[in-house]
Amino acid sequence: MPLHDKIIPYLERTDKVKQFTVQFTWFHERFRVLPADATEDTICIYARVYIMMLLSTQLFGDKSANRVHIRWLSFMARLDEMGTYSWGSAALAWLYRCMCRVANKNATNLAGLL
Repeated sequence: MPLHDKIIPYLERTDKVKQFTVQFTWFHERFRVLPADATEDTICIYARVYIMMLLSTQLFGDKSANRVHIRWLSFMARLDEMGTYSWGSAALAWLYRCMCRVANKNATNLAGLL
């Protein structure tokens, strides 16, 4: 079963989705504790959610600071390939993008902790 078939049903049943983002609290409430009788598929889902939260809040933070963007869902499809992505280059590109946005005279902060 594809990843989006496993995660998206959770998202469709929640009112926390707004502009392709989900409130961090929803992830925290839904995936906080791994069930004791978890199957391998369940463990993989929890691992993907955890990585998605890390990507959205730590590595690629934005001004909301309390939402997880679902753009990272496609990168979670194959956990085996996560190490082959150039995350450093992606983080640098994200930083450059944020810096371009802050060059706007109306911008008040960069993104995340910046």
